[in-house]
Amino acid sequence: MDDDLIIAEPSPLHTTTIVEKCTLKLVDDYKHMLCQATEPLSTFLEYITYGHMIDNVVLIVTGTLHERDVQELLEKCHPLGMFDSILLLVHRILISSFVSPRGILLSIATLAVAQNMRELYRLVLVDTPLAPYFSECITSEDLDDMNIEIMRNTLYKAYLEDFYRFCQKLGGATAEIMSDLLAFEADRRAVNITINSIGTELTRDDRRKLYSNFGLFYPYGHEELAVCEDIDQPVIHDDQIASV
Repeated sequence: MDDDLIIAEPSPLHTTTIVEKCTLKLVDDYKHMLCQATEPLSTFLEYITYGHMIDNVVLIVTGTLHERDVQELLEKCHPLGMFDSILLLVHRILISSFVSPRGILLSIATLAVAQNMRELYRLVLVDTPLAPYFSECITSEDLDDMNIEIMRNTLYKAYLEDFYRFCQKLGGATAEIMSDLLAFEADRRAVNITINSIGTELTRDDRRKLYSNFGLFYPYGHEELAVCEDIDQPVIHDDQIASV
C-alpha cells in the first residue's frame, strides 16, 4: 500500500481509517487490472464485482425503507459494486426527499422510487449486469424486509450459478479452484438462509428455491436443510456432511 495514503491522515490513526484506505487502494488496483485485462480474464474480474453490486442495491433499498440518510448509505456501499444505476436509484430517492434542519430525511409515503421488484427492475436495473439475474424475482410484491431478503438470495443464487458455469467452461486450474470456492459460498449461503428463515413465513419449498443448484450440500443436503425447524439442526447436518 502507498504510505502517502496513511501519512496524510491526522493522529490518532484509527483502524477504520486503515481499512478504508486499504480498500480504496485495492479498488484502484483492481480497476487498473480490469482495464488492462483481455478476455476471458476481464469477464472473470467483472463477475467478482457482481456480488458487491447485489449487496449495494439491497443496502440502498433496505436503507430507504427504514428512512436512513442517503449519504450514509452511499458511504457504506462497497466501491467495487458501484455502477451508474446505483446513482440513479439514489437520485430518485433524493428527488422524493425533503430537507429538515437535521439533514435529508426520507419519506416513504412520497418516495418516487421503486415500490416493488418489478418497478425496481424497470426503473433502475434493466441495463445493468444484474438484469439477467432478476428473471426469478420480478414480482409485484411490495419491497418489505422479507421480500428484499428473498430478492437478495434469489439474485445471489442466479449469480453464483452463472459464475460457476462460466468457470467450468474455462476449465483447467481456474475451474478446479473456483469450483471449490464457489461451492463453499453456495453451501455457506444455504446454511445462512436456513438459519435466518427459521420461524418466518417462508415455507420449505420457498427455502429450497433459494439454495444454489451446486455445492457439497447439493442435492441431498438441501432436502435436509429445507426441513430444519430449529437452529441446531443445520449444525448437526454440517457435521454429518463433513464426515462424509
